[in-house]
Amino acid sequence: MFFDEFGASLTPIIRRTWAPRGKTPVLRHLFKWKRLNMAAALCYGSRGGGARLAFHAQPVADAIDSLIVVLGELRRFLGGEKATLISDNLPAHHSQAMRHWIRSQRDWLVVEYLPAYAPDLNPVEGLWANLKAVELAGLAAATLEDLQTVVHRGIDRIRGAWHLPCSFLRHCGLSL
Repeated sequence: MFFDEFGASLTPIIRRTWAPRGKTPVLRHLFKWKRLNMAAALCYGSRGGGARLAFHAQPVADAIDSLIVVLGELRRFLGGEKATLISDNLPAHHSQAMRHWIRSQRDWLVVEYLPAYAPDLNPVEGLWANLKAVELAGLAAATLEDLQTVVHRGIDRIRGAWHLPCSFLRHCGLSL
């Protein structure tokens, strides 16, 4: 399974748009910098059968503690199956608390890290790009709850399109 985190704020993600000729599009927002932390894991089975998407979102919290909680939920999501977690080299992933937690999970979890500065090898980056291009493009949410609702709608859309998680893997040049 590939794992990654992403943060979205209430400030809109600007994308190209259409407007009548001579009319500059205007995007109004409240300049609030509150953030929603998200974590996702794309779980690809070693025997094929498609992919499963695990997702977690919460307002900004302590990175290491919330990461441990998310990984604990991931174990429940997998139903106790053994897994290999492939992650980036975020400093929180190498903290003393995280190393201790990973050692305590050796019965079901093996952790491997991608090379530094190699987001193109992580299919979850494709998930974030898709979410930013569709649901979050130009979104000026008023509250974190509104943002979370839109993000969950996007995750449901991606889960419903069985081909998207596999296309994220193919885009990285990887296969099972």
